[in-house]
Amino acid sequence: MYPHAGPGGGPGFVHGGRHGRRGDGAVRSAQLDEFRANKSRKWELRDIFGYIVEFSGDQHGSRFIQQKLESASSEEMEIVFDEIVPQYAVQLMQDVFGNYVVQKMFEYGTAAQKARLVSTMEGQVLGLSLQMYGCRVVQKAIEYVGPDQQVMFVQELSPSVLRCVKDANGNHVIQKIIEHVVPERLAFVNAFRGSVYELSTHPYGCRVLQRCFEYLPDEQTRPLLDELHKYVSNLMIDQFGNYVVQFVLEHGTPQDRAMIIAKLTGQMNNMAKHKFASNVCEKALVTADPDSRRQLIDEIMTPKQQDGPSPLMSLMKDSFGNYVLQRALTVAEGEQKEQLISKVRPHLVNMRRYSSAYSKHLSASECNFVRSARHIELTVHVVERLLEKFSSNAPSSEVTPVEGPTDFTS
Repeated sequence: MYPHAGPGGGPGFVHGGRHGRRGDGAVRSAQLDEFRANKSRKWELRDIFGYIVEFSGDQHGSRFIQQKLESASSEEMEIVFDEIVPQYAVQLMQDVFGNYVVQKMFEYGTAAQKARLVSTMEGQVLGLSLQMYGCRVVQKAIEYVGPDQQVMFVQELSPSVLRCVKDANGNHVIQKIIEHVVPERLAFVNAFRGSVYELSTHPYGCRVLQRCFEYLPDEQTRPLLDELHKYVSNLMIDQFGNYVVQFVLEHGTPQDRAMIIAKLTGQMNNMAKHKFASNVCEKALVTADPDSRRQLIDEIMTPKQQDGPSPLMSLMKDSFGNYVLQRALTVAEGEQKEQLISKVRPHLVNMRRYSSAYSKHLSASECNFVRSARHIELTVHVVERLLEKFSSNAPSSEVTPVEGPTDFTS
């Protein structure tokens, strides 16, 4: 019995005796036919020896092997490895069902067995990392092999690291490397210098940068952070860049946090009404030191000109600014909190009148305006609820504003 590649690149078998055909036209062995048909039989891993490759490429067979590998004996595991490695390993790594079997082999195999599996990937790591299913196997390998094998993955990917970072599949591999490989072996991070703005505003690059800031030491991230600070104002208003800025606000050093908040100061009211920058405003209010937080809240309470219109009304009406105002109400302290409440409360009546009058003159077809009116009603309701809790002296930690709108999760 010898396995062969079936039509479409999937693994298949040809055997004597009874056989069937898969949906893609490939010949299916009698053993797999029986496995799929006979659900009452108690199947064991030994029952499919000689058919491991074919079963790995079948939806039901793959799931069966995955379950059995978790409790397989050393002899059974060795047979599975012998049937797959080296001839069919890379083929299964790129298969929609087979990749899960190979992942389990990395998870439960011995060090020697995993080394054999890694050897089949040499020279093909880049291609696997850019492939939908292969990238999952590469990630699992990086997580479960030893440092010596990890070096091979880093060496093969380093010349193409920026290509991987910007790839829908490859970026996950680079993130996994940053998480699991010792920093001194990640010289490829130097390739990110000069491209921080480009990466920060990229849907995948922004994720990789966040992993760098999370796992790498200051000597590797400092040049990247220094470069990032040059573009903070533009990154705040970017659909992906705002997440990088938020990450630094939450996890960065006090110095980095202070530099970002300094850029936000003086722009708070405008940024609070921006779809993406409003998220940064909320994060800044939560992470700022007490003095900086007071300054930011003062800014959203204080008219630009004496006797000028209150910025609070504008924030309450705005579909993004209202979330920043809610956050300010939850983090303000002491006298400033009382002052903020006293300034917000008079606007609630006007907001209700505005919402009611706004709704009367709108037709059902004017969907955007209808949504705006409903949004105002919701804002009033939420702010009133917050004020009621504050008035009852509830601790700030018990009052949680509604989450602001987000379009991307890092």
